[in-house]
Amino acid sequence: MADQIETGLPPNWEVRHSQSKNLPYYFNSVEKVSRWEPPPGTDTEKLKIYMATYHSNVVPSRGPAVAQTDDRAGKIRCAHLLVKHRDSRRPSSWRENTITRSKEEALEIIKAYRQRIVSGEISLGELALTESDCSSARKRGDLGYFGKGDMQKEFEDASFALEGIYVLTDDTRLD
Repeated sequence: MADQIETGLPPNWEVRHSQSKNLPYYFNSVEKVSRWEPPPGTDTEKLKIYMATYHSNVVPSRGPAVAQTDDRAGKIRCAHLLVKHRDSRRPSSWRENTITRSKEEALEIIKAYRQRIVSGEISLGELALTESDCSSARKRGDLGYFGKGDMQKEFEDASFALEGIYVLTDDTRLD
């Protein structure tokens, strides 16, 4: 049946699930190579629909970026929606092989997403499924629990500083 489902991937590519990372990845059955990002030639619109339908964990959404304390010593749980720009550390994602938008354009997109979330039109989790440039999109933006030293310092500092629900950008907190 999986052969009949349209993934948007080029010939010989399929979506598999990593047991160690609990995330989907892309595998070429002829060349026996795998990668975390979609291969060149992927129809990203079809892939977004396929991934949202078949590779999304249903995780309750709590609105914009969420920090939630856990009884696991010093760990928090966050969800987010990432919009990369051409000057990002790695300007590619599962949605786009090459990201060309400016930082200013990315910030405008984030502001529009925030407005949709705050207005109640859509939840962070629903929006992250198709619009986040992070592989956590498949889990509705859920990054799971993490402690100090597990994430990039800027993100970690901002996450641990949260006392409510916020939307975060590179270095901007939108209250």
